[in-house]
Parts: sequence; structure tokens; C-alpha cells
Amino acid sequence: MSGTLLLIFEIIGTISFAVSGAMTAISKKMDIFGVIILATLTAVGGGAIRDLVLGINPPVTFTSPVYTMVAAITAIIIFIPQVQRFLHRKKAIYDYVLLVMDSLGLAVFTVIGIQTAVANTSGFNVFLLLFVGVITGIGGGVLRDIMAGNIPYIFVKHFYASASLIGAAVCTVLWNLIGQEWAMICGSAAVFILRILAAHYHWTLPHPKEV
Repeated sequence: MSGTLLLIFEIIGTISFAVSGAMTAISKKMDIFGVIILATLTAVGGGAIRDLVLGINPPVTFTSPVYTMVAAITAIIIFIPQVQRFLHRKKAIYDYVLLVMDSLGLAVFTVIGIQTAVANTSGFNVFLLLFVGVITGIGGGVLRDIMAGNIPYIFVKHFYASASLIGAAVCTVLWNLIGQEWAMICGSAAVFILRILAAHYHWTLPHPKEV
């Protein structure tokens, strides 16, 4: 994938996760500092965990602060009272924006995790690619939920980590068949579509029955 297209993918993912982090912080009545921190943590947390797993030290988050800056600016925009009023005018709008942004961030960062793993390791270790793809996709959201005092979204809501895993598998299988660029597009599309369908049709994994 060209450097420009990869950067576009990363910026889209950063903005998407920053929006979901900022909206979660606002729902918890955090001040602007808390909103910026939670948005930034959501946006770059998965990538930082990915880099530590792959032995990239220091993580790219600290050597290329553009992603942190994008996340912080996004958080400030979401914090603007007029933007908050628009999002909260109808709960359906708020829920829809949060769903789309969180799903888009998950989709983009899942395949970016795979691309980073391929670029920084020798061979084609499928298990490693799947693991790094999923951890990059869900890592920021898990940190967001823990910091906000919520049960991590991946354990209780719809198809989340499962969608990331399926999308990572699609991307990995297609990597050497149709090329890196199309594999990433197909993998991210699979994650996004599964998340939206899961939310619409209320797909969930089995839960323990009440006794």
C-alpha cells in the first residue's frame, strides 16, 4: 500500500476512535482534559500495544505525534457545546454516530495492525498477524472503557472482537492472493459491515443463562 493511502487509513481510524473516546468521556461528565485524554488513549492505545508486541520501541505514537495531535483536535471539536447539543438532540443520532465511528476505527486499525506486523517481522506468521490485527483494533477501546469505568465493550456488546478477528482473517487470507492494498480494503470492509449488521440485528455471542 502506498504511503499516502496508508496515512489516510491511519488518520481515518484515529479520528473515528477519537470521536468514540470523546463521546464516552462526555457521557461520563469529564472535563475537557479528561475528554482529550480519553479520546487520545482510544485513538492511539491499540497502536501502542501493537508496537510493544512487535518490539517497536519507542512506539510510533511517541515518535510521530501527528496521531496524538489529530486525536486531541478531534476531542476539542466534539467538546464544543454546539456539537454536543447536536449529538444529544436525539439519542438515536448519538448512538448511531458512536456506532459508526467505533466500527470504522475497529475496521481500519485491525488491518493496519496486520500491515505493521508484516512490515516489521520476517516470514508470514498467520497467528501473529491475526493476534496483532485484533489487538490493534480492540486495544484502544478496551483502554477507553476501563478508564471510563465500564465493562470493556468487547465482552458485552454485539459482535466486536469477533468482527475484528473475522476481518483480520479475511485480510490475511487475501494478502498474497490479491495484494496488500485490496486485502486491507476487503478486511476492513468485512469488519465494518459485520459490526453494523450485528448492531442492527442484535447479534451476540452466547451468554450464561440465569439460574
